[in-house]
This record gives sequence, C-alpha cells and structure tokens, in this order.
Amino acid sequence: MTNKGRSYYLIPYYLWIALFVIAPVLLILYYSLFDLDGHFTLGNYVNFFTPVYLKMTLTSFWYAFLITAFSLLVAYPAAYLLTRTKHKQLWLLLIILPTWINLLLKTYAFIGIFGTFGPVNNLFDVFGIGEQQILFTGFSFVFVSVYIFIPFMILPIFSALEELNLSLLDAARDLGASGWTTFRRVVFPLTISGVRSGCMAVFIPALSLFMITRLIAGNRVITLGTAIEQHFLVTQDWGMGSTVAVFLIAIMALFMMLTGGSRKGVQK
Repeated sequence: MTNKGRSYYLIPYYLWIALFVIAPVLLILYYSLFDLDGHFTLGNYVNFFTPVYLKMTLTSFWYAFLITAFSLLVAYPAAYLLTRTKHKQLWLLLIILPTWINLLLKTYAFIGIFGTFGPVNNLFDVFGIGEQQILFTGFSFVFVSVYIFIPFMILPIFSALEELNLSLLDAARDLGASGWTTFRRVVFPLTISGVRSGCMAVFIPALSLFMITRLIAGNRVITLGTAIEQHFLVTQDWGMGSTVAVFLIAIMALFMMLTGGSRKGVQK
C-alpha cells in the first residue's frame, strides 16, 4: 500500500483532533477576548497576572506537585512488589478496578469516611483521640486525590519494571553493589521512562481538579480548576474563565513538551 493510501486511514483521526481538540481550544481562546458585557478586550489577560490569580496558580502547582510526589512514593514500591508476586495479573486487575468506578461516587464515599460520624472519627474515639476535622482540609484533598490517581502512576512504572533485564541486577550484586546502590544506579535509571510517564499522567490532570477540590476541601483549597468552574457556572464571566483555561492549557502543553523532550534525550 502506498503512503497516499495509508494517509486515508488517518482522516478520521485528523477529524477527531480538529473537532474535539483544536476547535474547543480555539473557542476558549475566542471567548477569552471578551469581557462580561461581550466587548472585545485584552483586560482578562492583564487580570490574570494580578496577585489573586497568581496565588491560585502557585496553589495549583503546589498541590499538583504534592499529589504527584505522594503518588510516586506509594506507586513505585507497589509496582516493584507487584512484579515479584504470583498472580500479578490478578493484582493488577484489582488496582485497575477502582478506575472503573465513577469519580463522583468515590468522592462522596470519602465524604462519608472522613465525615464527623464516619469510620475514621469512630476509630479516633476508640483510641481516645477525639473527634477531628478531617474534611475540608488540605490533607483530605491530597489524600483523596492520591487515591484516585495512584493507578495511573502504578501502571507505567509496572510496565517499565517488567521490561527490566534481571541479569543486570545479578551483575550489580556480583560486583558488590548493595541493594540501595543497585536501585539507585541500575533499577531507577532504567525505569525512569515509566516514572516520567506516570508523573505526566498524574500531574497534568491534578492541575485542573475542581470537583474534588469543592467537595473534599471546600473553600480551603482554591485552584485554577476551581476558578474556571466559578467563572463559568457562578459569576457567568466566561471571558475570564476562558482566560484561566487558556493559561492552564498552555502550562499543560509546556509540561508535556518538557517531559517529552527529556524522554527523547534519555532514549538517545
């Protein structure tokens, strides 16, 4: 089959990208150029660089970093143990299974778990700690987010560990390397592509969280995703909401370019 013949099969893909990726981005960019009264303005972009929105941006980055870091700390040992257990496919299925449950249902489940009369506070009462305010805190927001995103961190790391040549570990031990040295100098560098993919799969969506922020953290955590939701659904200021979305898309695209460039450098 000629290259021209193969290109016809790409037409549905190009149409999908044009209709559901490029067109929505252009529409958001268009709305960002109008104020609340429908007049053309660049004031929305000027307003974004005020302290309020810059603080939201820093908060979004901080919590996205925390969610990604804690997910990695839990996911890497879990993926490592998973590659060395029997019935690994069954365990992998159990890890994937929570992703099939609706996100809203999982969030409401944690509202009950962390609530005043939930099992966590009941356990605190048993140990004499007393009732604690767990909901509507930064801790509960990070905890629930890590729980939701952790399968997306485990899967690419598990795939990278599965492809690891075990003879390299034997060679490192034969040369007198300790377990920590073997991990630091052999295992981790050879699985860095899985770590990078997992971090990308967690960090990018964590930047734009709004439903978990609203339900679990209340008004204690305000991110760019929360700001977009408020502008579109509450204040009806679509122009400012679109402006925030434009910057969020640009940040995500830049992050993908940087991590993609790093991956190419490692492969070379």
